[in-house]
Amino acid sequence: CIRDRYQRRVHGGADPFAYSNFSGYVHFGAGLAAGLASLSAGLAIGIVGDTSVRAYGKQDKIFVAMILMLIFAEALGLYGLIIALLMNGVANGGVGQCSSFKLGNTCQ
Repeated sequence: CIRDRYQRRVHGGADPFAYSNFSGYVHFGAGLAAGLASLSAGLAIGIVGDTSVRAYGKQDKIFVAMILMLIFAEALGLYGLIIALLMNGVANGGVGQCSSFKLGNTCQ
């Protein structure tokens, strides 16, 4: 059957309806969490790095404070990654729970 060949080729043999909307939205949110956290961490590191390098050129005592500020700015990106991994675990936990799903119907 053409549908079966299409399903094997495109979806790798998996049922395309086993992936719920909930999982899709949670994966989308996880991507946004990781992406926006990394973007904000990069922005913070850029601003702090620029200011700290200029201050370090005038006074050598600022080095330790500069490193600490950069470490805390980098932690923003790590927090976003951790949240994205947790969200991914929640989304994958719900896959396959609704075996009687059909188009236009809800899980029963």
